[in-house]
Amino acid sequence: MTRRLLLANQAPPRRGFFLAAAVKKFIDEARIFVRSGKGGDGAIAFRREKYRPFGGPAGGDGGKGGDVIFEVDEGLSTLLDFKYRPRLIARNGEPGRGKEQYGRAAEDLIVKVPPGTVVIDEASGEVLADLVLPGQRATIARGGAGGLGNMHFVSPTRQAPRIAKPGGPGEERWVRLELRLVAEVGLVGMPNAGKSTLLAALSAARPKIAPYPFTTLTPNLGRVFVGETESFTVADIPGLIEGAHTGHGLGIRFLRHIARTRILVFVLDVTSDIERDFHTVRREIEAFDPQLAHRRALIALNKIDLVSAEQAALAEEKLKRTTGLEVYRISAQDRIGLEPLIAAMAAMLRESA
Repeated sequence: MTRRLLLANQAPPRRGFFLAAAVKKFIDEARIFVRSGKGGDGAIAFRREKYRPFGGPAGGDGGKGGDVIFEVDEGLSTLLDFKYRPRLIARNGEPGRGKEQYGRAAEDLIVKVPPGTVVIDEASGEVLADLVLPGQRATIARGGAGGLGNMHFVSPTRQAPRIAKPGGPGEERWVRLELRLVAEVGLVGMPNAGKSTLLAALSAARPKIAPYPFTTLTPNLGRVFVGETESFTVADIPGLIEGAHTGHGLGIRFLRHIARTRILVFVLDVTSDIERDFHTVRREIEAFDPQLAHRRALIALNKIDLVSAEQAALAEEKLKRTTGLEVYRISAQDRIGLEPLIAAMAAMLRESA
């Protein structure tokens, strides 16, 4: 009896709540159709008022159609909403009315997107907007202009014009949305090199960690604090393998997330073939975008707790000779050597600012 009373007193669950919890996914691509509003037509009307027999034309102008505007909302982190809302259509402007009354302009359609959203015209391949900063806006489709009413077409030889202009058409296009994470530092490396463990050790992020390749299926972000006033964002990019830029493994899908990073950290497993792993990852990054190969970088030689100090030192020297990069020996699992690594990343970011 008590159980039934408790159930009866419980508030009914909100529709869609459990569904939303179940499908909380990281979606970084979407294809949507956008259409701005058509402008309202101009009116053909004449004044017919008592004591004004020659009132003349009085048709008002139509209102402007609504724009489709994308705006950055820093509270968003995925394009999931666009999977369920693939059509964005703004309202049309109102037509003009008599007595020289203008039609009302339609409200703009404001669409919230996460920071790092790139909007690409599907037909031309043109980048329409690259939205990064909170509150940043871009007009993706402009509304049509309102048409002119017949009050604009009166002349000495045309006292009662029955002419008005229709409203201008809105713009419509298919666009592709790509989300590119906004992070200063990108962790790259082979599968199971310990990138997620390192992110968890450096920040409050809690990515999935397991002893098998491709544990990380989506990029993760974490905030690293240096003292009380300085901090930076680190992105853990899912493991790359040879041929990733052609679609192998997790493929090209997540390579674009390192495009905005200012420095790269190559996370290498000291128990593996470190030179082969480094050059494999470097080649894939360069094949995806040659400019990324010249980005400032350093190496985090991970899992030194699994080898002797002498072996770790030899591996460090070998990497320094073959890559020319600074190498930091760490154990993300045991949190060894993290402070020098953090200091090096912070210094490199300050130099590249």
